[in-house]
Amino acid sequence: MRCLNSTILSVGSAAGMFRIYLKTCLVFFLLLLPAALLNQPLFANETGRETPIGLNEQLGRVVNLDYTFVNEQGENVRLRDLVDRPTILNFVYYNCPGICTPVLGELQNMIDKVDLEPGKDYRILTISINEDETPELAARKKANYVKGLKRPFPEEYWTWMTGDSASIKGLTDEVGFVFRRTGNDFAHPASLIVLSKSGKISRYLPGVAFNQFDVKMALLEASEGRVGPTIATVIKFCFSYDPAGRKYVFNFLKVVATLMIVFAVGFVVLISLTSKRRNNKETS
Repeated sequence: MRCLNSTILSVGSAAGMFRIYLKTCLVFFLLLLPAALLNQPLFANETGRETPIGLNEQLGRVVNLDYTFVNEQGENVRLRDLVDRPTILNFVYYNCPGICTPVLGELQNMIDKVDLEPGKDYRILTISINEDETPELAARKKANYVKGLKRPFPEEYWTWMTGDSASIKGLTDEVGFVFRRTGNDFAHPASLIVLSKSGKISRYLPGVAFNQFDVKMALLEASEGRVGPTIATVIKFCFSYDPAGRKYVFNFLKVVATLMIVFAVGFVVLISLTSKRRNNKETS
């Protein structure tokens, strides 16, 4: 009997401890549930999250050029008919109170400094990301910036465009330019995007200040497939793009190794010619 009572007491004690454990777990669950709900929406998944504003770089991607926009003259133009040579693409909006003006000012400054011929070596497409803006506004903006250029620039090779929301969204998605409307304004990155004549994304030049050498190198890379001047080939050999620093750097080891090989080959050739001349003298 005493043994039975002891067993009953042990079972009762274990059951009581188990109930306490369950209550403790329930309390922790109720405490943690609100925090979990605040940090992760119900039924959330990766595809439901908004892509952060910025550049989702798509280097090497061939862009769909079948989108249609309206140029500053009010004409419908298809990108495929414009991108016929290395092309600088930049997205702004014309009533932007923020970084668009510095970006366009730097682009204007770069045009004056880079030693490539506009119209022959490259063209520029400036596209508004605001579907509410008009070709008339684009024309006024273009006139201001073209007038401020110090070097001649064929106006037909700097096209300022507006478009509907579908075309804007389609093209910006293609090149990875992620922006978002915030009331009457837009949150967006600052960048130049360089395309080859086939529409392939050759280079991104982010920021509001552009190094003229980087721009020139990006355009030269985009011109691959077209016979360029010898000096351009030499420049492209001596410099390469550094993705981490997002700039072009001098290939010191590559250049030194090439010079050493050239020197070694030249030395061997010189020794061979000297030996040949000596043998000819001895035989004569």
